[in-house]
Amino acid sequence: QVQLVESGGGLVQAGGSLRLSCAASGRIFRFNAMGWYRQAPGKQRELVANIISSGRTNYADSVKGRFTVTRDNAKNTVYPQMNSLKPEDTAVYYCNADLWTITGVRSKYWGQGTQVTVSS
Repeated sequence: QVQLVESGGGLVQAGGSLRLSCAASGRIFRFNAMGWYRQAPGKQRELVANIISSGRTNYADSVKGRFTVTRDNAKNTVYPQMNSLKPEDTAVYYCNADLWTITGVRSKYWGQGTQVTVSS
């Protein structure tokens, strides 16, 4: 049906930058929103940033001013640019897509997750 493929995680020092990407493919008709969540050990999964269909972006307070999310509509891909990374940004980052399929079903899909580790 729909697949989300993530890339770009890794190890970086505090103050550094990483750029993730998430490409969606499959029987997609229209996106409602696409973005990223993260989950650190022992914590709940939380929204990091997303872009809704109008193009408006939403960010967690903890990443405002440091992270920027953009999208390439032609490629069905979302890119979060993460700057000034902090050790507390360490988590598994998950891509999420809220979309309508071509069969008229609205569903939410998750990527497999990519580890981001920020060393102090």
